[in-house]
Amino acid sequence: MQRRFFEYVDELSRTLRGKEVLLASYDGEESDFVRFNRSAIRQPGSVMQQYVTLELIDGRRHAKAATTVTGQADDDRAALKAMLVELRAQLPHVPDDPYLLYATEVHNTEQIARSTLPDSGAALDKVLAAGQGRDMVGLYAAGGIYGGFANSLGQKNWYASHSFCLEWCFYHQADKAVKARYAGLAWDDGAFARKVADATSQLEVLQRPAKTIAPGGYRVFLTPAAMVEIASMLAWSGFGLKDHRTKNTSLLKMIEGHSTLAPAITVRENVREGLGANFTGEGFVKAPVVMMIENGRYKDCLVSPRSSAEYGVPVNAGWEYPSSFEMGAGDLDEADVLARLDTGVYVNTLWYLNYSDRPAGRITGMTRFATFWVEGGRVTAPLNVMRFDETYYRILGTNLLALTRQRDFIPATDTYQARSTSSHRLPGALIDDFQFTL
Repeated sequence: MQRRFFEYVDELSRTLRGKEVLLASYDGEESDFVRFNRSAIRQPGSVMQQYVTLELIDGRRHAKAATTVTGQADDDRAALKAMLVELRAQLPHVPDDPYLLYATEVHNTEQIARSTLPDSGAALDKVLAAGQGRDMVGLYAAGGIYGGFANSLGQKNWYASHSFCLEWCFYHQADKAVKARYAGLAWDDGAFARKVADATSQLEVLQRPAKTIAPGGYRVFLTPAAMVEIASMLAWSGFGLKDHRTKNTSLLKMIEGHSTLAPAITVRENVREGLGANFTGEGFVKAPVVMMIENGRYKDCLVSPRSSAEYGVPVNAGWEYPSSFEMGAGDLDEADVLARLDTGVYVNTLWYLNYSDRPAGRITGMTRFATFWVEGGRVTAPLNVMRFDETYYRILGTNLLALTRQRDFIPATDTYQARSTSSHRLPGALIDDFQFTL
């Protein structure tokens, strides 16, 4: 579709009038989805979809629309030509946009990853074998995701990525289940077997009587899967230039110089090693890496084209929310986590997070699924659900004891409209005096 998409845009560009400029984006995927329930395949399916978005610009006026394309050249050309005519008819009726910004210098890129995805049948055999004798529920998704950009100025960009994600639970009863995830670009039987073995051992602990602990401060270990929820909240208004300039950022205390995080905390937007495109829908090439927090101190913002136009700062991102969030590793080996935790709470998953005081960086949320009480470096009992209330400046600052040397690569499992290309690469975190409120 790459060649055909570029041909479509070239053909449309030849029909432009006066000073009109055309921007075009392509989004497509070929994905397999398999749902499991009670350790059996319940709903297999495949999705193939393609969309083209056109944006017509004349001066500071612009109009945008999208349509599906089929790959049938004549039908696609007719649909896109009709859409361009409709956009031209809209332009006289829209106001000037003071923050309109698009790339006027041509930067062509091609970012095509070779597929190393597992054979679907072989992967599903491994999943079914892992669920044998257990109540397993889950979703396997895999396939290629494609994107392109072209404009009437002659720029052409294209990318393709291929990934898989298996998310599953071994269910015990009521709210007691072990949630696990295995994802990446290539299947490794050994890595998957270790994930299954870890989940199986946790499932055995879940069969013991559950323990309830009193509200208060405890030493806690957050797995990388739990850290995803913390990172997602941190990303929500934490790193965008617009939020910083309007003082709406959850890291307000950092940017005003009142607080810092621990020196061990370094956070990057690492597009170079992510799953998404390295270009924006306006034709700007994203910065390969944006260092957002370095050694506990705020460094750079994510700058979208509209914020660039408003504040005069160069564009480095498509939008002001990280799509390839990466946190640096620490020096705690995973094998030593329970010994270092000693007595406290081992948290596999967090959920229902929200801000309880955004300017202060304070968040609240709940534990979920397999959360365990640990004594003397040994897991002794499952814990009933607890609510926490904490700040970034304690979790990732004064009370951070260690980050793990190993990090998990965790692609997003969102499938709204299409499979997400967002991802996290995170360590686990050992934290002291983590506050549970009820």
